[in-house]
Amino acid sequence: MRQFSMIDLVALTTALQYTVLLVVLALAFGSPLALFLALLRTTQSTILRLFTAFVLQLVQGIPLLALLMFFYFGLPVFLGVQIPPLVAVTVAFTIYTAVFLGEIWRGGIEAVKQTQWEAAASLGISRWQQFRYVIAPQAMKIALPATVGFLVQLIKGTSLAAVVGFVELTRAGQLASAATFQPLLIYSVVAAIYFAICFPLTLWSRKLEAVLNGSR
Repeated sequence: MRQFSMIDLVALTTALQYTVLLVVLALAFGSPLALFLALLRTTQSTILRLFTAFVLQLVQGIPLLALLMFFYFGLPVFLGVQIPPLVAVTVAFTIYTAVFLGEIWRGGIEAVKQTQWEAAASLGISRWQQFRYVIAPQAMKIALPATVGFLVQLIKGTSLAAVVGFVELTRAGQLASAATFQPLLIYSVVAAIYFAICFPLTLWSRKLEAVLNGSR
């Protein structure tokens, strides 16, 4: 047993890089999928809308922890190969990001008045061009505060990756706590780091909401 030292603080800081990496990967892979799901949820095809809604409700009803456990412990049973922790948690968080951002962006798209679609159609442009140049800018403006708010939840949610042995910030805290037997101090430092990252984003989200609501 030893005392908490600079070595542990460096270890926490290093692990923070993997927390950021996980968030970046989840957004990089999840955002395009979220946009695709949002478009399917707002398509004119009733069958596609209902099927996409069913898939979203199904995935949203599964705890994130269960997704992590499935892709790390369950999927290798079907594939017959061990999946690296980074790959497993990236897939799980990508799906998590896609379904929740998809619903947020779907709400933004549906909040744009139908008359905007009609005005865009009167220009003689395609349906995709209507969305890209007329609807999407307005929808993202509406959905931006909620998107930033979800980013805060995503950052905090990465702490669950510790259950599969992925060494991010929380897992590094567990290892440091086991080595120093000072859990209160260690987890206070971990919480302070999460707070230092998330609190500015929370303030930014509130500011965006106030500014964008005032401009509409």
